[in-house]
Formats: sequence, structure tokens, C-alpha cells
Amino acid sequence: MVGYNVVNADVALTEAVLRHSSAEVLKDLDALGWEAGSAEAREQGELANENPPKLVPYDRYGNRVDEVRFHPSYHWLMERAVGYGLQAAPWVSEAPHPHVRRAAGFMGWAQTEPGHGCPISMTYAAVPALRFEESVAAEWVPLLASTTYDPSRGVASGKAGALAGMGMTEKQGGSDVRSNVTKARRTTEEGVYTLHGHKWFTSAPQNDMFLMLAQAEGGLTCFLLPRVLPDGSRNAFDVVRLKDKLGNRSNASSELEFDGTVVRRIGEEGRGVRTIIEMVAATRLDCVLGSAALMRHALAEASWHVAHRSAFGGLLADKPLMQNVIADLALESEAATTLAIRLAAAADRAAHDPHEAALRRIGLPLAKFWVCKRTPAMVAEALECLGGNGYAEESGLPLMYREAPLNSVWEGSGNVNALDVLRALGREPEVLTAWMTEVGEARGENADLDRAIDQTLVLLGDAAGMESGARRLAGRMAACLQGALLVRYAPAEVSDAFCASRLGREYDGTFGMLHGGDHRALLERATPTLD
Repeated sequence: MVGYNVVNADVALTEAVLRHSSAEVLKDLDALGWEAGSAEAREQGELANENPPKLVPYDRYGNRVDEVRFHPSYHWLMERAVGYGLQAAPWVSEAPHPHVRRAAGFMGWAQTEPGHGCPISMTYAAVPALRFEESVAAEWVPLLASTTYDPSRGVASGKAGALAGMGMTEKQGGSDVRSNVTKARRTTEEGVYTLHGHKWFTSAPQNDMFLMLAQAEGGLTCFLLPRVLPDGSRNAFDVVRLKDKLGNRSNASSELEFDGTVVRRIGEEGRGVRTIIEMVAATRLDCVLGSAALMRHALAEASWHVAHRSAFGGLLADKPLMQNVIADLALESEAATTLAIRLAAAADRAAHDPHEAALRRIGLPLAKFWVCKRTPAMVAEALECLGGNGYAEESGLPLMYREAPLNSVWEGSGNVNALDVLRALGREPEVLTAWMTEVGEARGENADLDRAIDQTLVLLGDAAGMESGARRLAGRMAACLQGALLVRYAPAEVSDAFCASRLGREYDGTFGMLHGGDHRALLERATPTLD
């Protein structure tokens, strides 16, 4: 589907933006929404995936250059994403609700092509870590927040702007970053070290700077690795290879080797994990936003298809069973969108509101676990609505399906996030209070929700075997939070159907098994229009 405004056509998204910000914010996203839904954007996204990046390790003279070359379509997408301020602009914006605006824009623009969102997201997430060193932040944050992009370089434009990458994980540890073996050795210059070792996953090796974790004398520490040194020379690190991935094909993910690479310390020695905590929170928010965007995009394609495809004597949209399926997919998408924008609003308010800070702390791993886990099944069901056409590449659904598992893996897999929920509950009692306050706002409005909250409180009180049941607890807490938000803010036909299906007694996870409700109304609410 092309020729529509992907932001304004998404009723759940527009209602959430108006709820947590203003009509001015929504209006500011108008140009982005139209361009994201254009035929040109769809074509550019397809081309960027059909022509993945290529590594050129040496130049014609045998000099090590480690250049990553992209198809022009990738630069077309990046130029607009940066131009719309979807990377680090919220951190320097003086306008109200900058994170809600950026979240809604990120959700809209991600529907052009999801892979190029990775360097956009990393640039957004790098800023909180950089602020541990005032001089470093003063140098880099204005560059990262720039809306200027230079396609000829593949990164933001020199002194006018910059983009960030990250290298945290190593082959022996993965998510267990404390097992990192890369060494950081001090130099004679204050705060400057050299790196020696490897990184198993470093996304966007073409970017201007990278955040790295390495072992210093004082323990695991965070460092900034500039691609270019102050004297203008290239910093010494080798791009071993680019990853051949299931999806995310337009984005370059790499393995790096270091032997004397110059870096600057961010934060204190031995406090690397503490330094990157806010970075992790920001990337987790983007994982939720990206998954919600995939859900919405898949739903839009499926609902548009059934509204215009005739079979068995009539439109598919008029067939009760197909209405049930699309209505169920619509519930999943709206619940994900409503929770995602609520957490973006918490990001706007967290610095000045303890409840919002605590809700953000518990809500992000909950949403990261649950929304990202739900995405592959939902995209697969949407693909099936198109039948064999959905399995063909030109439909766009195979690209979405390959992308769907990524956000569940990135920035901590399901187990990591479920265990982080337990860690937060055990160490920060205010997060449970925040969750109970948020779901408590909907108490007494829906019997299925009330019952599910009570059952979840029983789970919370069951200390025995808590780790083995961490996924069940995280899933129930997340679904209750979604249900409560829908009860408070969505039409009754949406909230009642969601709570009955997701929180009721008979839910088995299969889409298209709703009992009762106005399925036609849900389908019409979800289907985008061209005006």
C-alpha cells in the first residue's frame, strides 16, 4: 500500500500522540508521514535491502581502509531520517514532548525500511552515556543531534553532524558483557587509552564514533572510539567481516579487531555497565517502537488487502472469519503502539517525575520482552492474510517477517529482559509501586483485567522458582499494563476485546479466535485510508 500518510492513518498512534503531547506535535509529523507512505519511499526501501552494504578492506594500493559501501537508496533513507531529527535531536530540543515526537516519527519512518533505523537508534542512545563526561558531551552531542547528512561519506556530515555506533558484545560472552576480554591500556594522556581485542557485533562500522566496553585496570569501563583522530588520521581498527544476517539486510553489522586503537574513557573505571544503563534504556525503547512499527505496517498491508480482495463471492473483509483475524491483529498492534508511546512519554517526564522514572524503568524491559516477542507471530499471521501473494517478495511481507525477530534479540534477548524485570523488582521497590499505580488507574472498569491483575500479584508473591517463571511474570505484567492503558484510553470495543482475549481464561495465543465484539468496527479502525 502506498500514497497515504502512515502517521495520520494510524488511529492508535495519533490518539496516543495527542494524549501525551499536542496537536502541534502531530502536525509537525505530517511531512514525514506522507513521505514514509510514498511510492518512492517503498521503492527505496526495497532497493536498500536488495543491495546490502559491501566491505572494502583495502584500497587499490593495499592500504587498509575498511570502507563500507552502500547503495544510494540507503543514503536516501538515512538523509531523511536524520533530516527529520530521528536520531539525537530530542536531547537538545527545547520544544515540549521531544521524545514523544521522535517516537511517533520513528514508528512512522521505520515503515519505509527497518534496517537503516539501527544507526539512527544508536545515535539516539549514545547521548546519555556521553553526558558522563562534560567535555566529551560538549564536543559530540551537537554533532549527533545535527539534522545534516552527507550521502557521499555514508555518515553524518563532518563538523556539521555525526552518527554513533556501538560495540558491547564479544564472542565468548554475548549479553554477559562482564565477561569481556578486550583490554584497555592507559596512555600518558589523561583519559586516553588504547584497545586490544575484538568485538563480535559492532553495528554501523562506517559511523563517526562508537561506544565500547573493555577491561581497564579498574574493571569493565566504557570508552568512546572516534573513527578519525584529532590529527585527521584514521583510527586503527580492522573490520574483519560484515555479518550475513537473517534480516536487517540494509544495515552493516560487523566484527572488529583492535590492536592499539585510540579511545577515550567515558565515566569511571570499573563503572562501564553503570555508564551505559541509560543507553540500554534508550535502545530498548527503540526496540519496542521498531516492533510496534513492524506490527502496524504488517497490519496495514493485511487490512488493506482484505478490504480490496474478493474471493468466495465477496470481499474478504466481509467474511466473518477474516474479520476476526484482522480484528485480532489490530488489537495486538494497538496495544503495542499504546504502550510504546506511553513509555516515550515517560522518557519526556522521567527527569522531573519519580513515578514516570520508575514506570520507565520497569516498563521498558516488560515491553521489550513482550512486544518484541509478539511481533514474529503477528507478522506471520498478517502475511497469511495475503495468501501466496504475501509469501512473494514484492508484497513486502517477507522483508518484515525476516526483520520481526531482531528486536527480541537486540539489546538483550527475552531471558535477559525477563531477568532484568526480576532484578528491578528486587532492588528498586518503587518500580512495583509504579506498575501497580499505572494498572490501578483502570481497576474496576473491566472484570478480565481485574482478575489478571490479581493473578499477577499472586505471581509476584511467589518467591519460590521465581527465575524459572520470569518469562510468565514479565508477560503477564506487560499484558496487564497494555490492558490497563487500553481500558483507560481506547474505545470500549478495543479494550473489552483485548482484555477478554489476552487476559481472559481461554486465550491460547492463536490469532483470529476472538469471542464476541464488533469485529467490523475493529477492522475499520485499523485499515488505513488514502485521504
